[in-house]
Amino acid sequence: MKERKLTRLKGYDYSQSGYYFVTICTKDREEWFGKIEDAEMRLSNLGEIARDFWTEIPLHFQGIKIDALSVMPNHVHGILIVQEDRVGNAYMRSLQNRTKMLLSKIIQQYKASVTRKINSLESGLYFGWQKSFYDHVIRNDRSLYNLREYITNDPLKWELDIENRKGNSSHKNCVDYYGEIMGRKVGNAYMRSLPID
Repeated sequence: MKERKLTRLKGYDYSQSGYYFVTICTKDREEWFGKIEDAEMRLSNLGEIARDFWTEIPLHFQGIKIDALSVMPNHVHGILIVQEDRVGNAYMRSLQNRTKMLLSKIIQQYKASVTRKINSLESGLYFGWQKSFYDHVIRNDRSLYNLREYITNDPLKWELDIENRKGNSSHKNCVDYYGEIMGRKVGNAYMRSLPID
């Protein structure tokens, strides 16, 4: 199994407005959310829960929008957009002194909600997530474009996906794998900041 390393940017405020790419894997990369058939993701009812709860994130966190999303057999890829002036309700105001935690708080609540729902469906069912998650602060149009394309086309390349336990990825870690997708090796000729609507 490929080892997951902590990827948070040291000292970075994850409540800043911006675009954030996130990957969250199930515990032991078990395939709970469906299967890839004919290069398409076929969601199980548990996969539908994972998808639906992700799309509801903006209902629980003011000023958060969702962008691209893909629920794969054992993981979820998504891009979240943090906008300005998002602190509105009492719960969010309580986070003002800990704003650097916003992205982690969103993912923590998402994971907890999905886990509770899935485990409530059937006695003895034990669904769980891998600890932590992979994230990347998207800083330019090229990375955003590449990540949207990757998320959309991930079912087509499931055999090469680093999160596929039975796959054929040549990468040793997520940082290199996703770095290649984002075009980090291409250089910084396109380092143009992204507008936040």
